[in-house]
Amino acid sequence: TACIEKRDTLGGTCLNVGCIPSKAMLNNSHLYHEAKHNFAKRGIDVGEVKLNLAQLLADKDKAVTGLTRGIEMLFKKNKVDWIKGAGTLKSATEIEVALNDGGAQTVAAKNIIIATGSEPSPFPGFEIDEKQIITSTGALALEKVPEKMIVIGGGVIGLELGSVWSRLGAEVTVVEYLPAIGAGMDAELAKAFQRSLTKQGIKFKTSTKVVSSEKKDGKVVVSVEGAKNGKQESLTADVVLLSVGRRPYTEGLGLENAGVKVDAKGRIEMADEQFRTAVSSIRVIGDVTMGPMLAHKAEEEGIAAVEHITNGHGHVNYNVIPSVIYTHPEVAWVGKNEQQLKEEGIKYKVGSFPFAANSRAKTIDDAEGLVKIITDAETDRILGAHIIGPNAGEMIAEACLAMEYGGSAEDVARTCHAHPTMSEAFKEACMAAYSKPIHF
Repeated sequence: TACIEKRDTLGGTCLNVGCIPSKAMLNNSHLYHEAKHNFAKRGIDVGEVKLNLAQLLADKDKAVTGLTRGIEMLFKKNKVDWIKGAGTLKSATEIEVALNDGGAQTVAAKNIIIATGSEPSPFPGFEIDEKQIITSTGALALEKVPEKMIVIGGGVIGLELGSVWSRLGAEVTVVEYLPAIGAGMDAELAKAFQRSLTKQGIKFKTSTKVVSSEKKDGKVVVSVEGAKNGKQESLTADVVLLSVGRRPYTEGLGLENAGVKVDAKGRIEMADEQFRTAVSSIRVIGDVTMGPMLAHKAEEEGIAAVEHITNGHGHVNYNVIPSVIYTHPEVAWVGKNEQQLKEEGIKYKVGSFPFAANSRAKTIDDAEGLVKIITDAETDRILGAHIIGPNAGEMIAEACLAMEYGGSAEDVARTCHAHPTMSEAFKEACMAAYSKPIHF
């Protein structure tokens, strides 16, 4: 088994410039914000709290280095060869690698898996320099806290990184074309989420179209207009973060040489449930093909694809792929939301429970948010779970497990949950879905 990777470190986007470094910065910026604004009321006097941005970034890099080296160790443990270079398909079974150290190498393989991931989508009228006009990659390495930052796109990436720099002292404005933030999020949670971030100081301009940008006097001037009324406005910032989504990365892969097809969005087409492309010897997984661009979705597909190759069986349940936004409060969801069920004509019930009535949340004074469970009106089977609040990203796993095994709200509600824990809010939301909670 061999892996062709042109980066100097393994782990792809997630470990190097995505999930991992952003979570390190989210965690440390949250600790900084807590120390600066909330420690005193908890009886902790620390004097003047100062930001050491260089050390914060170094700590982020330490996390990345540790995990990428961990993958190298796993490669050695499992006898996987790392071919350092950029691969180009020459046929259905041959890949030519332009080696990083110079020269080329031809690799022949009976089975090939394309897992090249994605890259930030460009935006017309904005020239990315990763200093003033940046992508998520640049947002992980700014050398100073900008006075003002404009975030274009109110999705997961923009809200997470906007939160980081807001906590560190930037005045952040999020510009979103749609009427609500958090694309794909349940409407009730999206409203609560925006209220929460607004209280933290982040400004929002929803239903707003970005028209153009201009660098002027060391700043970036962004022209916007109302998506409905066309009202024009100019916004000025030190840094503009483009977070309008990602696109499949297929540059230089030589797909045409092997007969691999892509769709209108540039995604590699998957021909069957075994992850095969139009060419049976070549499979595809992750961001470069259809489905949500999530690292854990790609991981599940990678395991299933290898299982198909080795024993003919593999499965991914795309109805149980969770999404998480690692802000504070966190937001997590899995399965259907109310809007989707209404469109599909499915009768459902809703049970919700606020963290304000959860003893653990109240004890640590972090009780913003709620758990919302949606069930089939006839069978009580859980169809969706939506959480905004502390540890939402961890709590959503219980919903995934229940849904994977076709569990009902009553199944969860009749399962003993430790007290006091945040997870009791999940239990009580399930109780509310089929009967009623006991603490609200």
